[in-house]
Amino acid sequence: LPARGELGSDVRHLAESGRVRLVTGFATVAIREIDGRLVVEGKTKDGSRTLGPVDRVIAATGQRPDLALTRELRLDLDPWLEGVKALGPLIDPNEHSCGDVPPHGHRELSHPEPDFYTVGVKSYGRAPTFLLLTGYEQVRSVAAALAGDMAAADAVQLVLPETGVCTVPVSLSSTSSQGCCGGPAPAAVDACCVDDAKAKASGKSGCGCGSTQAIAAVRSGDLEIADAAQ
Repeated sequence: LPARGELGSDVRHLAESGRVRLVTGFATVAIREIDGRLVVEGKTKDGSRTLGPVDRVIAATGQRPDLALTRELRLDLDPWLEGVKALGPLIDPNEHSCGDVPPHGHRELSHPEPDFYTVGVKSYGRAPTFLLLTGYEQVRSVAAALAGDMAAADAVQLVLPETGVCTVPVSLSSTSSQGCCGGPAPAAVDACCVDDAKAKASGKSGCGCGSTQAIAAVRSGDLEIADAAQ
């Protein structure tokens, strides 16, 4: 999540600085090649519009699951998302971000096929809002159910950020590049800073800063959350 947040912040800074031009509400009609470059023609609420010329078009159109492997099994899939049907209303990208999906486990991930579950990104089908944290909890719940520990399987505990794009405090994002305590660690030493290297050399686990703090911040919910639309 910290890296994902930094990526969102970097893109926003590029747009705000004018280095990247953001065009919203654009429906592509045609792509034409002119003098070796591409021109994208489309429509907006204000009428026709042409973008470019550009050197390359990258289409981030999402994905859909390959269901060929399970064709002979009795599945219960959402007709639109092609993920687990019980999850459909909970993960609808028109209604939810990746952070406000309710906790769910083996019961929502099951199918009419006995002892068959869909977990991970495939459980979301075409929805683009899957988070690894969600997948970890899905697998834990399903594994407990398969082992017969229904109390553990039903005790689904999942805390997610309110939105999929998180911003990282400067103290966290700059730690790895600048060194947090005493400056950067010496070359060829597995440490995040000078103090961390000294602590490990004396037999300790480390100085307690760097990536360990960043992970703790994510787990404790200390990260500042920013709306992707801002």
